[in-house]
Amino acid sequence: MKPVSPLAPASFPALPAIRGVEFAAVEAAVRYQNRKDVMLVRLAPGTAMAGVFTRSTTRSACVRDCQAKLALKAGTAGAAIIVNSGNSNAFTGKLGDEAVAAITSAVADGLAMPPSRVFSSSTGVIGEPLPHDRITAKVPDLVADLREDAIEMAAHAMMTTDTFPKGAGATVQGDGGTIHIAGIAKGSGMIAPDMATMLVYIFTDAKIAPAALQRMVSRNVDSTFNSITVDSDTSTSDTLLVAATGQSDAAEVKGPVAKAFETALHGVMRDLALQVVRDGEGATKLVEVRVTGAATDEDAAKAAFAIANSPLVKTAVAGQDPNWGRIVAAIGKSGAMAERDRLSIRFGDILVAEKGWRAPDYKEEDGAEYMLRPELLIHVDLGLGRAKRSVWTCDLTARYVEINADYRS
Repeated sequence: MKPVSPLAPASFPALPAIRGVEFAAVEAAVRYQNRKDVMLVRLAPGTAMAGVFTRSTTRSACVRDCQAKLALKAGTAGAAIIVNSGNSNAFTGKLGDEAVAAITSAVADGLAMPPSRVFSSSTGVIGEPLPHDRITAKVPDLVADLREDAIEMAAHAMMTTDTFPKGAGATVQGDGGTIHIAGIAKGSGMIAPDMATMLVYIFTDAKIAPAALQRMVSRNVDSTFNSITVDSDTSTSDTLLVAATGQSDAAEVKGPVAKAFETALHGVMRDLALQVVRDGEGATKLVEVRVTGAATDEDAAKAAFAIANSPLVKTAVAGQDPNWGRIVAAIGKSGAMAERDRLSIRFGDILVAEKGWRAPDYKEEDGAEYMLRPELLIHVDLGLGRAKRSVWTCDLTARYVEINADYRS
């Protein structure tokens, strides 16, 4: 048993049931033994789909297949999502494409829907052929076991180096009824912007057109999944799919309800994103890096990510060392416009440095005491403009090295 992250929530949340969504999970021994490693989701006819994917140029066969299918005109057929852990089916050549076709066709046959409406994802080791026959052999069992209340089991089946399943939900009062949102995610290492690096599936019973849903998802990716980093490495497989079954009693999402729905969707996305960082491989600290006063949005992002990705900053945090000089160095290498005498650095509410040097009232023991907390804020104001960006990261510990040194053994 892997030790659970000390930053994990106390338990998996009670998520609202979503009409028109059913889940199942089985043991297929894709890589892992004696645990569920494949999950299936069946979505009702008329479901609207939206998605965002990795921008990696070595993205997996599953990602390319999902992107192609989302570009097709949606009909009235249902949809399905099938996910396996243990093997990412990335950089596996034509064998990878054939594996995707075999799996999605088997699911389409089992659920009596077009293969063009079956979306697949794989996560795990890169460069090894996916033993897809182990998955297709389990499709009848998956279909037979589908039920509405198995979302937590589905979240477990996606896990690789994760130490806890991740879920988040919300409800919105619509016109004529309540709209429900429930999402699950996996992710622990190889986490960096470019749609972060993880698998995320969000379900809602809202009535909303695919184009409108896609716009909402795309608008909210940068401030959520593209604002987290564990180790600055981008995966080949990151996928975010959002499915709207349209089975709520509420009317179509429009006007003020659309704004409330998008706010709730953003909240679920942000919650799941932060859970991924809380489960960063070997993490003991959750860190928000907040940059304000930047000359441009681009500069704010450059400075924030330079700090969040710095091994020197992250190891100092792991050692509970308030080494603010490493933050100064990260800002300097970031490429963002910065002036020594105009920037300030704070740990939470503690002013650490300003006007080109350590703040006169700053005491090292105050910084050291602050660093003992499990959740930290590093706030840098560049003093040059109004642009800002928040990025979430975690510390870098010896446990991260252990996990990744032994990943395939």
